[in-house]
Amino acid sequence: MSEVVTAFAPASIGNVGVGFDMLGLALAGVGDRVSAMRTESPGITIAEVRGLDGEIHPYLATDPEHNTASIAAKALWNDYGDDGGVELRVYKGVPLQSGMGSSAASAVAAAYAVNQLLGTPVSNDRLLAYSLAGEQYASGGLHADNVAPSLLGGMIFCPQVLLPETVRLPVPDGVSAVLLHPELQVNTADARRKLAKGYSMEQWLTQQAYLGGFIAACAANDIELIGKTLKDVIIEPQRSAAVPCFDAVKAAAEAAGALGASLSGSGPSIFALCADAVATNLAMAMEQACRGLGIECQSWVSPMDAPGARLVD
Repeated sequence: MSEVVTAFAPASIGNVGVGFDMLGLALAGVGDRVSAMRTESPGITIAEVRGLDGEIHPYLATDPEHNTASIAAKALWNDYGDDGGVELRVYKGVPLQSGMGSSAASAVAAAYAVNQLLGTPVSNDRLLAYSLAGEQYASGGLHADNVAPSLLGGMIFCPQVLLPETVRLPVPDGVSAVLLHPELQVNTADARRKLAKGYSMEQWLTQQAYLGGFIAACAANDIELIGKTLKDVIIEPQRSAAVPCFDAVKAAAEAAGALGASLSGSGPSIFALCADAVATNLAMAMEQACRGLGIECQSWVSPMDAPGARLVD
C-alpha cells in the first residue's frame, strides 16, 4: 500500500490564436505534479494541495468533489480501480486563472499518475476522456485545447466533433513559443459566458482561412505563411480589453520579431511564436512592456514539440 507514483503535466497554450477550442500547444518548463498513493480506504481523497511557494494552497479545495485532479482520478478509478482507493497530493506549478491550462494540468497529472498506479490499463489516447472530466468541471464546457496538449505534448488538433479522437499536428522547424504571464487573473468560465453568441459569415470564413492556412504553414515549414495566418479576428477582439497590458505586450513582441502573438486561452497570459534565434530577446521585450505598465510578470520559452505528461521522481 506504500507505493507512490508522481506524474508531471505541462501547462499549455489554448487556442493558439487561430483555433478557438480546437488547437492547443504544450509548454515546456512549467506544469503541475500530482502524487498518487494506494490506500485501503475506498475512493479518491486529496491529502494536500501546495502552491507555487511550496505552502498549502490558500484557495484550492481538498474536497475531492471540487478539485479537477480528484475528479479526473475518480473517473478513471471508477472504471479500473479495486476495492481500495487512492490518496492524491497536488503540487501546483501553473498559476490559477492564468490562461495556461492550470485546471487541465492538474487533471492530466492526476489521471496519468493513477493510470500508472493501476499498471496502465488505459492508453494515453484513451486517458484523454478521463482528464476531460476534471477540466469540464472547472471550465463548464467540453473542450480539449488545454487537456490534449498537456497529456500528449506538441501541438494538438482537438475539435469537439472528433473527441475523444485528436490529431497531433506537425510543427515547423526552428520556431519557438514564448509565453508571458502577467500577474493578473481571468476566470475562464466567466470569459466564455461573455463571448458573443453569433458571428458574421465574413468573420467565420476569415477565421477558417487563418486556421487552415496556419496548419498548412506549420506542416510545410512555411515561416512566412505562419506570419500571415497566426491571427484571431473573432475571440481576441472580445477578450483583449480584459488584459490591460495586452496591446503593449503584443506590439513589443511584433517589434522584436514575432511571427504573431495573441492571448493564451482566455488570458491574461499572452503568447508569441518566433524564430528560435530571437526567442530570448523577444521574451525580454514582452516582459519589459508588461512591467512598463506596472504589472509584474514572468515568461517561458518553449519548443513547439514540448513533451506531454510523464512520470517524475
